[in-house]
Amino acid sequence: MALTLAWLFPILLFLAVPVAHALLIAAGVALLIADRPLAVSVQRLYTPTQSFPMLAIPFFILAGNLMMSGRFGDYLIQFAKLLVGRLRGGLGQVSVVGSVMFGGVSGSAVADASALGNALIPMTKREGYPAGFAAAVNASSATISVLIPPSIPLILFGLVSNASILDLFIAGIIPGLMLAVGLLSVCWVSGTVRGFPLTPPAGGARAFVRNLGYALPALIMPVFVVMTLRLGIATPTEVSVMAVAYALFVAKAVYRDLTWRHILKCLIQTGIMTGAVMLVIMASSLVQWILTLERVPQALSDWLIGTFSQDWMVLLCMNVIMLVVGTFLDLPAAILLLGPLFISVAGSIGLDPIQLGVMMVVNLSIGLYTPPVGTTLFISSTIAQTSIGRVVLELGPFYLVSLAVLGLVSYLPAITNAFL
Repeated sequence: MALTLAWLFPILLFLAVPVAHALLIAAGVALLIADRPLAVSVQRLYTPTQSFPMLAIPFFILAGNLMMSGRFGDYLIQFAKLLVGRLRGGLGQVSVVGSVMFGGVSGSAVADASALGNALIPMTKREGYPAGFAAAVNASSATISVLIPPSIPLILFGLVSNASILDLFIAGIIPGLMLAVGLLSVCWVSGTVRGFPLTPPAGGARAFVRNLGYALPALIMPVFVVMTLRLGIATPTEVSVMAVAYALFVAKAVYRDLTWRHILKCLIQTGIMTGAVMLVIMASSLVQWILTLERVPQALSDWLIGTFSQDWMVLLCMNVIMLVVGTFLDLPAAILLLGPLFISVAGSIGLDPIQLGVMMVVNLSIGLYTPPVGTTLFISSTIAQTSIGRVVLELGPFYLVSLAVLGLVSYLPAITNAFL
Protein backbone atom coordinates (compact mmCIF):
# COMPACT_ATOMS: atom_id res chain seq x y z
CA MET A 1 0.00 0.00 0.00
CA ALA A 2 2.81 2.40 0.85
CA LEU A 3 4.38 1.85 -2.58
CA THR A 4 1.09 2.67 -4.29
CA LEU A 5 0.90 5.91 -2.29
CA ALA A 6 4.52 6.70 -3.11
CA TRP A 7 4.01 6.72 -6.89
CA LEU A 8 0.34 7.70 -7.25
CA PHE A 9 0.29 10.73 -4.93
CA PRO A 10 3.13 12.63 -6.74
CA ILE A 11 1.49 11.91 -10.11
CA LEU A 12 -1.81 13.38 -8.92
CA LEU A 13 -0.02 16.46 -7.57
CA PHE A 14 1.75 16.87 -10.93
CA LEU A 15 -1.68 16.76 -12.60
CA ALA A 16 -2.74 19.71 -10.36
CA VAL A 17 -5.17 17.68 -8.28
CA PRO A 18 -5.77 19.47 -4.93
CA VAL A 19 -3.69 18.00 -2.12
CA ALA A 20 -6.60 16.67 -0.05
CA HIS A 21 -8.21 15.01 -3.06
CA ALA A 22 -4.87 13.58 -4.19
CA LEU A 23 -4.38 12.04 -0.74
CA LEU A 24 -7.87 10.55 -0.72
CA ILE A 25 -7.58 9.12 -4.23
CA ALA A 26 -4.12 7.66 -3.63
CA ALA A 27 -5.17 6.15 -0.30
CA GLY A 28 -8.39 4.75 -1.80
CA VAL A 29 -6.55 3.10 -4.67
CA ALA A 30 -3.94 1.67 -2.26
CA LEU A 31 -6.69 0.18 -0.07
CA LEU A 32 -8.51 -1.32 -3.06
CA ILE A 33 -5.32 -2.91 -4.39
CA ALA A 34 -4.55 -4.34 -0.94
CA ASP A 35 -8.19 -5.52 -0.62
CA ARG A 36 -8.68 -3.76 2.69
CA PRO A 37 -12.27 -3.20 3.95
CA LEU A 38 -13.46 0.28 2.97
CA ALA A 39 -15.64 0.49 6.09
CA VAL A 40 -12.49 0.78 8.20
CA SER A 41 -11.15 3.55 5.97
CA VAL A 42 -14.39 5.52 6.43
CA GLN A 43 -13.97 5.24 10.19
CA ARG A 44 -10.40 6.52 9.85
CA LEU A 45 -11.68 9.51 7.89
CA TYR A 46 -14.34 10.28 10.48
CA THR A 47 -12.32 9.77 13.68
CA PRO A 48 -10.07 12.89 13.58
CA THR A 49 -13.09 15.16 13.18
CA GLN A 50 -14.31 14.13 16.65
CA SER A 51 -11.36 15.65 18.50
CA PHE A 52 -12.39 18.30 21.05
CA PRO A 53 -9.06 20.20 20.78
CA MET A 54 -9.65 20.39 17.01
CA LEU A 55 -12.42 22.93 17.70
CA ALA A 56 -9.72 25.47 18.52
CA ILE A 57 -8.89 25.77 14.80
CA PRO A 58 -12.21 27.19 13.51
CA PHE A 59 -12.63 29.46 16.54
CA PHE A 60 -9.13 30.96 16.20
CA ILE A 61 -9.77 31.42 12.47
CA LEU A 62 -13.07 33.16 13.24
CA ALA A 63 -11.42 35.41 15.84
CA GLY A 64 -8.81 36.46 13.31
CA ASN A 65 -11.40 37.13 10.62
CA LEU A 66 -13.47 39.25 12.99
CA MET A 67 -10.46 41.33 14.01
CA MET A 68 -9.30 41.89 10.43
CA SER A 69 -12.68 42.47 8.81
CA GLY A 70 -12.87 46.19 9.59
CA ARG A 71 -10.48 49.08 10.11
CA PHE A 72 -8.05 47.18 12.31
CA GLY A 73 -5.67 46.60 9.40
CA ASP A 74 -5.49 50.32 8.62
CA TYR A 75 -4.70 51.20 12.24
CA LEU A 76 -2.07 48.48 12.41
CA ILE A 77 -0.32 49.62 9.23
CA GLN A 78 -0.33 53.24 10.38
CA PHE A 79 1.18 52.21 13.70
CA ALA A 80 3.86 50.13 11.96
CA LYS A 81 4.68 53.09 9.69
CA LEU A 82 5.17 55.31 12.72
CA LEU A 83 7.52 52.70 14.24
CA VAL A 84 9.81 51.94 11.28
CA GLY A 85 8.59 53.94 8.31
CA ARG A 86 11.31 56.60 8.66
CA LEU A 87 14.15 54.06 8.18
CA ARG A 88 15.79 53.03 4.90
CA GLY A 89 13.66 50.33 3.34
CA GLY A 90 10.97 51.56 5.70
CA LEU A 91 7.93 50.33 3.80
CA GLY A 92 9.47 46.88 3.59
CA GLN A 93 10.04 46.99 7.32
CA VAL A 94 6.41 48.06 7.81
CA SER A 95 5.42 44.80 6.12
CA VAL A 96 7.60 42.79 8.53
CA VAL A 97 6.36 44.60 11.65
CA GLY A 98 2.79 44.31 10.37
CA SER A 99 3.25 40.54 9.99
CA VAL A 100 4.39 40.24 13.61
CA MET A 101 1.27 42.11 14.73
CA PHE A 102 -1.08 40.30 12.36
CA GLY A 103 0.39 36.97 13.42
CA GLY A 104 -1.00 37.45 16.90
CA VAL A 105 -4.46 37.73 15.40
CA SER A 106 -4.70 35.56 12.31
CA GLY A 107 -2.25 32.67 12.88
CA SER A 108 -2.27 32.15 9.11
CA ALA A 109 0.44 33.13 6.63
CA VAL A 110 -2.00 33.10 3.72
CA ALA A 111 -4.38 35.51 5.47
CA ASP A 112 -1.44 37.72 6.40
CA ALA A 113 -0.02 37.80 2.86
CA SER A 114 -3.41 38.67 1.40
CA ALA A 115 -4.47 41.29 3.96
CA LEU A 116 -1.14 43.10 4.27
CA GLY A 117 -0.21 42.63 0.63
CA ASN A 118 -3.33 44.31 -0.70
CA ALA A 119 -2.70 47.30 1.57
CA LEU A 120 1.09 47.64 1.39
CA ILE A 121 2.35 46.37 -1.98
CA PRO A 122 0.59 49.05 -4.11
CA MET A 123 1.73 51.72 -1.64
CA THR A 124 5.32 50.42 -1.73
CA LYS A 125 5.35 50.46 -5.54
CA ARG A 126 4.04 54.03 -5.63
CA GLU A 127 6.92 55.14 -3.40
CA GLY A 128 9.44 53.87 -5.95
CA TYR A 129 10.31 50.41 -4.67
CA PRO A 130 10.71 47.60 -7.26
CA ALA A 131 7.58 45.49 -7.57
CA GLY A 132 9.60 42.31 -7.11
CA PHE A 133 11.07 43.55 -3.82
CA ALA A 134 7.66 44.60 -2.48
CA ALA A 135 6.26 41.16 -3.29
CA ALA A 136 9.31 39.37 -1.86
CA VAL A 137 9.06 41.16 1.48
CA ASN A 138 5.34 40.42 1.74
CA ALA A 139 5.70 36.75 0.76
CA SER A 140 8.52 36.02 3.21
CA SER A 141 7.39 38.13 6.17
CA ALA A 142 3.90 36.57 6.09
CA THR A 143 5.44 33.34 7.40
CA ILE A 144 6.11 35.02 10.75
CA SER A 145 2.38 34.56 11.39
CA VAL A 146 2.75 30.79 11.71
CA LEU A 147 5.15 31.16 14.64
CA ILE A 148 3.44 33.86 16.70
CA PRO A 149 0.54 32.54 18.87
CA PRO A 150 -2.12 31.52 18.08
CA SER A 151 -0.49 29.58 15.22
CA ILE A 152 -2.73 27.17 13.30
CA PRO A 153 0.22 24.99 12.11
CA LEU A 154 1.52 24.64 15.68
CA ILE A 155 -1.96 23.57 16.79
CA LEU A 156 -1.98 20.93 14.05
CA PHE A 157 1.42 19.62 15.11
CA GLY A 158 0.23 19.47 18.71
CA LEU A 159 -2.76 17.40 17.62
CA VAL A 160 -0.74 14.84 15.63
CA SER A 161 2.08 14.56 18.18
CA ASN A 162 0.16 14.96 21.48
CA ALA A 163 2.63 17.71 22.40
CA SER A 164 1.45 20.59 24.58
CA ILE A 165 -0.08 23.33 22.43
CA LEU A 166 0.81 25.88 25.13
CA ASP A 167 4.47 24.83 25.04
CA LEU A 168 4.46 25.00 21.24
CA PHE A 169 2.99 28.52 21.34
CA ILE A 170 5.64 29.69 23.81
CA ALA A 171 8.46 27.94 21.93
CA GLY A 172 7.48 29.66 18.67
CA ILE A 173 7.75 33.23 19.99
CA ILE A 174 11.56 33.62 20.01
CA PRO A 175 12.08 32.03 16.54
CA GLY A 176 9.30 34.26 15.19
CA LEU A 177 10.95 37.38 16.61
CA MET A 178 14.36 36.22 15.36
CA LEU A 179 12.94 35.82 11.88
CA ALA A 180 11.40 39.29 12.11
CA VAL A 181 14.71 40.88 13.14
CA GLY A 182 16.50 39.10 10.30
CA LEU A 183 13.98 40.26 7.69
CA LEU A 184 14.07 43.82 9.08
CA SER A 185 17.84 43.78 8.66
CA VAL A 186 17.53 42.63 5.04
CA CYS A 187 15.10 45.47 4.31
CA TRP A 188 17.41 48.04 5.93
CA VAL A 189 20.54 46.81 4.12
CA SER A 190 18.70 46.62 0.78
CA GLY A 191 17.25 50.10 1.30
CA THR A 192 20.67 51.53 2.15
CA VAL A 193 22.62 49.83 -0.65
CA ARG A 194 20.00 50.36 -3.35
CA GLY A 195 18.98 53.84 -2.24
CA PHE A 196 15.29 53.19 -1.64
CA PRO A 197 13.42 56.45 -0.90
CA LEU A 198 12.80 57.63 2.63
CA THR A 199 9.13 58.12 3.49
CA PRO A 200 8.94 59.80 6.91
CA PRO A 201 5.45 59.25 8.37
CA ALA A 202 3.29 62.26 9.08
CA GLY A 203 2.22 63.00 12.63
CA GLY A 204 4.44 62.75 15.66
CA ALA A 205 4.04 61.77 19.28
CA ARG A 206 0.31 62.51 19.22
CA ALA A 207 -0.26 60.35 16.13
CA PHE A 208 1.88 57.58 17.64
CA VAL A 209 -0.16 57.50 20.86
CA ARG A 210 -3.46 57.61 18.93
CA ASN A 211 -2.52 54.72 16.62
CA LEU A 212 -1.05 52.73 19.50
CA GLY A 213 -4.38 53.07 21.30
CA TYR A 214 -6.21 51.67 18.29
CA ALA A 215 -3.69 48.88 17.69
CA LEU A 216 -3.23 47.83 21.32
CA PRO A 217 -6.46 45.80 21.73
CA ALA A 218 -5.37 43.54 18.89
CA LEU A 219 -1.71 43.48 19.88
CA ILE A 220 -2.52 41.96 23.26
CA MET A 221 -4.36 39.02 21.65
CA PRO A 222 -1.29 36.68 21.69
CA VAL A 223 -0.49 37.78 25.26
CA PHE A 224 -4.08 36.99 26.25
CA VAL A 225 -3.91 33.55 24.61
CA VAL A 226 -0.56 32.55 26.13
CA MET A 227 -1.24 33.88 29.63
CA THR A 228 -4.68 32.28 29.80
CA LEU A 229 -3.17 28.93 28.89
CA ARG A 230 -0.11 29.41 31.07
CA LEU A 231 -2.18 30.18 34.17
CA GLY A 232 -4.37 27.14 33.57
CA ILE A 233 -7.51 29.25 33.29
CA ALA A 234 -8.75 27.43 30.20
CA THR A 235 -7.86 24.77 27.63
CA PRO A 236 -6.79 25.75 24.07
CA THR A 237 -10.31 25.12 22.80
CA GLU A 238 -11.87 27.24 25.55
CA VAL A 239 -9.32 30.00 24.92
CA SER A 240 -10.25 30.00 21.22
CA VAL A 241 -13.90 30.61 22.15
CA MET A 242 -12.84 33.38 24.53
CA ALA A 243 -10.77 34.87 21.68
CA VAL A 244 -13.91 35.05 19.51
CA ALA A 245 -15.81 36.82 22.31
CA TYR A 246 -12.88 39.20 22.77
CA ALA A 247 -12.73 39.90 19.02
CA LEU A 248 -16.46 40.64 18.94
CA PHE A 249 -16.11 43.04 21.86
CA VAL A 250 -13.11 44.87 20.38
CA ALA A 251 -14.68 45.17 16.92
CA LYS A 252 -17.93 46.48 18.40
CA ALA A 253 -16.74 48.64 21.32
CA VAL A 254 -13.30 49.87 20.16
CA TYR A 255 -13.26 49.94 16.37
CA ARG A 256 -17.05 50.29 16.11
CA ASP A 257 -17.19 48.87 12.61
CA LEU A 258 -18.87 45.52 13.26
CA THR A 259 -22.07 44.94 11.33
CA TRP A 260 -24.21 41.88 10.67
CA ARG A 261 -22.85 41.84 7.13
CA HIS A 262 -19.30 41.69 8.54
CA ILE A 263 -20.26 38.85 10.88
CA LEU A 264 -21.90 36.86 8.08
CA LYS A 265 -18.89 37.36 5.81
CA CYS A 266 -16.54 36.23 8.58
CA LEU A 267 -18.63 33.14 9.28
CA ILE A 268 -18.61 32.17 5.60
CA GLN A 269 -14.84 32.70 5.30
CA THR A 270 -14.26 30.69 8.47
CA GLY A 271 -16.44 27.85 7.19
CA ILE A 272 -14.54 27.71 3.89
CA MET A 273 -11.12 27.79 5.56
CA THR A 274 -12.11 25.25 8.20
CA GLY A 275 -13.57 22.93 5.56
CA ALA A 276 -10.34 23.03 3.58
CA VAL A 277 -8.23 22.31 6.66
CA MET A 278 -10.52 19.53 7.89
CA LEU A 279 -10.51 17.81 4.49
CA VAL A 280 -6.71 17.73 4.58
CA ILE A 281 -6.79 16.44 8.17
CA MET A 282 -9.20 13.63 7.26
CA ALA A 283 -7.23 12.59 4.18
CA SER A 284 -3.93 12.74 6.08
CA SER A 285 -5.38 10.60 8.85
CA LEU A 286 -6.19 7.86 6.34
CA VAL A 287 -2.70 8.05 4.84
CA GLN A 288 -1.11 7.96 8.31
CA TRP A 289 -3.08 4.80 9.10
CA ILE A 290 -1.79 3.13 5.94
CA LEU A 291 1.79 4.17 6.67
CA THR A 292 1.49 2.89 10.23
CA LEU A 293 0.18 -0.48 9.02
CA GLU A 294 3.18 -0.70 6.69
CA ARG A 295 5.54 0.35 9.56
CA VAL A 296 6.90 3.20 7.46
CA PRO A 297 7.71 5.52 10.42
CA GLN A 298 9.76 2.81 12.08
CA ALA A 299 11.48 1.93 8.80
CA LEU A 300 12.35 5.58 8.20
CA SER A 301 13.72 5.92 11.73
CA ASP A 302 15.83 2.76 11.37
CA TRP A 303 17.18 3.91 8.00
CA LEU A 304 18.17 7.38 9.22
CA ILE A 305 19.80 6.10 12.40
CA GLY A 306 21.55 3.30 10.53
CA THR A 307 22.76 5.51 7.68
CA PHE A 308 23.97 8.55 9.62
CA SER A 309 26.27 8.03 12.57
CA GLN A 310 25.86 11.48 14.14
CA ASP A 311 22.69 13.09 15.48
CA TRP A 312 23.46 16.37 13.71
CA MET A 313 23.55 14.52 10.40
CA VAL A 314 20.13 12.98 11.10
CA LEU A 315 18.78 16.46 11.84
CA LEU A 316 20.29 17.79 8.63
CA CYS A 317 18.71 14.96 6.61
CA MET A 318 15.32 15.62 8.24
CA ASN A 319 15.58 19.30 7.36
CA VAL A 320 16.50 18.56 3.74
CA ILE A 321 13.53 16.20 3.40
CA MET A 322 11.18 18.82 4.87
CA LEU A 323 12.56 21.59 2.65
CA VAL A 324 11.92 19.47 -0.45
CA VAL A 325 8.45 18.35 0.64
CA GLY A 326 7.52 21.90 1.69
CA THR A 327 8.00 23.17 -1.86
CA PHE A 328 5.30 20.79 -3.13
CA LEU A 329 2.80 20.57 -0.26
CA ASP A 330 0.93 23.25 1.66
CA LEU A 331 2.04 23.73 5.25
CA PRO A 332 -0.91 21.98 7.01
CA ALA A 333 -0.74 18.91 4.75
CA ALA A 334 3.05 18.65 5.13
CA ILE A 335 2.82 18.83 8.93
CA LEU A 336 0.10 16.21 9.09
CA LEU A 337 2.05 13.84 6.83
CA LEU A 338 5.60 14.36 8.08
CA GLY A 339 4.81 14.89 11.77
CA PRO A 340 4.04 11.24 12.61
CA LEU A 341 7.01 10.08 10.50
CA PHE A 342 9.57 12.27 12.24
CA ILE A 343 8.28 11.90 15.80
CA SER A 344 9.76 8.40 16.02
CA VAL A 345 13.03 9.66 14.51
CA ALA A 346 13.14 12.50 17.05
CA GLY A 347 12.66 10.04 19.88
CA SER A 348 15.59 7.96 18.63
CA ILE A 349 18.04 10.89 18.74
CA GLY A 350 16.64 12.55 21.88
CA LEU A 351 15.06 15.51 20.07
CA ASP A 352 12.34 17.19 22.13
CA PRO A 353 8.90 17.09 20.40
CA ILE A 354 8.42 20.82 21.08
CA GLN A 355 11.69 21.65 19.34
CA LEU A 356 10.73 19.33 16.48
CA GLY A 357 7.38 21.07 16.07
CA VAL A 358 8.87 24.55 15.85
CA MET A 359 11.65 23.28 13.58
CA MET A 360 9.05 21.76 11.23
CA VAL A 361 7.00 24.95 11.08
CA VAL A 362 10.05 27.16 10.43
CA ASN A 363 11.27 24.72 7.77
CA LEU A 364 8.00 24.11 5.96
CA SER A 365 7.06 27.79 6.03
CA ILE A 366 9.97 28.44 3.64
CA GLY A 367 8.03 26.41 1.09
CA LEU A 368 5.23 28.97 1.25
CA TYR A 369 7.34 31.39 -0.79
CA THR A 370 9.31 28.85 -2.83
CA PRO A 371 8.25 27.63 -6.31
CA PRO A 372 6.50 25.63 -7.60
CA VAL A 373 3.65 25.71 -5.04
CA GLY A 374 4.51 28.75 -2.92
CA THR A 375 1.15 30.10 -1.75
CA THR A 376 2.30 33.44 -0.34
CA LEU A 377 4.66 33.82 -3.32
CA PHE A 378 1.80 33.55 -5.82
CA ILE A 379 -0.47 35.82 -3.76
CA SER A 380 2.22 38.50 -3.47
CA SER A 381 3.31 38.37 -7.12
CA THR A 382 -0.32 38.62 -8.24
CA ILE A 383 -0.96 41.68 -6.06
CA ALA A 384 2.31 43.27 -7.24
CA GLN A 385 1.47 42.46 -10.87
CA THR A 386 4.94 41.11 -11.53
CA SER A 387 6.41 37.78 -12.58
CA ILE A 388 7.32 34.95 -10.22
CA GLY A 389 10.88 35.03 -11.58
CA ARG A 390 11.45 38.65 -10.55
CA VAL A 391 10.14 37.98 -7.06
CA VAL A 392 12.34 34.89 -6.64
CA LEU A 393 15.41 36.92 -7.68
CA GLU A 394 14.63 39.38 -4.86
CA LEU A 395 14.07 36.57 -2.36
CA GLY A 396 17.72 35.47 -2.12
CA PRO A 397 18.62 37.35 1.11
CA PHE A 398 15.27 36.42 2.67
CA TYR A 399 15.98 32.72 2.05
CA LEU A 400 19.38 33.09 3.74
CA VAL A 401 17.81 34.65 6.84
CA SER A 402 15.14 31.95 7.07
CA LEU A 403 17.72 29.17 6.68
CA ALA A 404 19.90 30.77 9.36
CA VAL A 405 16.94 30.84 11.79
CA LEU A 406 16.14 27.23 10.85
CA GLY A 407 19.71 26.18 11.64
CA LEU A 408 19.64 27.91 15.02
CA VAL A 409 16.29 26.38 15.95
CA SER A 410 17.48 22.92 14.85
CA TYR A 411 20.80 22.87 16.69
CA LEU A 412 20.27 25.17 19.68
CA PRO A 413 17.48 23.73 21.88
CA ALA A 414 17.71 26.72 24.24
CA ILE A 415 15.99 28.90 21.61
CA THR A 416 12.76 26.92 21.84
CA ASN A 417 13.07 25.83 25.48
CA ALA A 418 14.02 29.21 26.98
CA PHE A 419 10.63 29.91 28.60
CA LEU A 420 9.29 26.38 29.06
